[in-house]
Amino acid sequence: MGRFTGKRILITGGTSGIGLAGAKRIAAEGGEVIITGFSQQHLDETRQALPVSLVFRNDAGDPATAKELAEKVAQAGKLDGIWLNAGYAAIGTIDEMDASFFDRMMNANVRGPILQMAALSSHLNPGASVLLTGSTAAYERLAFASVYSATKGAMLSLARSWAAALGERQIRVNVLVPGPIETNLRNFLAEDIRRQFEAAIVGQLPLARIGTPEEAAAVGLFLLSDDASFVTGSQYAVDGGMIMH
Repeated sequence: MGRFTGKRILITGGTSGIGLAGAKRIAAEGGEVIITGFSQQHLDETRQALPVSLVFRNDAGDPATAKELAEKVAQAGKLDGIWLNAGYAAIGTIDEMDASFFDRMMNANVRGPILQMAALSSHLNPGASVLLTGSTAAYERLAFASVYSATKGAMLSLARSWAAALGERQIRVNVLVPGPIETNLRNFLAEDIRRQFEAAIVGQLPLARIGTPEEAAAVGLFLLSDDASFVTGSQYAVDGGMIMH
């Protein structure tokens, strides 16, 4: 008997990185996983890796897809957990900010989870768990990532409000706060710039290394599982000590 035996968990953005690592472990621990993604290649690879899971395309940045997501979930049955993990990252100077840059980031990282939660709330079993993926960017003073940092700060506020709203149903809401983790999120950077960026980060970390998706997912699954049955409105950093000061 695994921690997720008999449980059905939805993971948005679960076809790569931390979400995929979590999906694989939930399945290994006896759970049923519903996974959304955006990249067709990642969708196909996830279907091969987790053939018994429901895997489909869903764009968190498109407001119409929240209803579509709820319809898919209704066909599968009630949920015991939701991991709102899908996200988008880009960088730019203050002078480069425009409405298009702002809208794309906010639509994917803030409006998307809000609309998804609104559509999915009624599909949660009593005692279910909700997990949001934040980022240490919310704390880091990143000069070139102000909008992204703001979207992740919004996750922290949403979690506290949702924890208060859903507590009467014994539904818990928490935030996973990854730091430097080996994921696709920084792939928009040129390879040499990405290596320099990661080397600079490693130099700041007490553990002196980048974390793995599996390490971040392990903490996320603790929060999704009954092991964290008295934890709500909290944020858990998995960051090698980056923000411990």
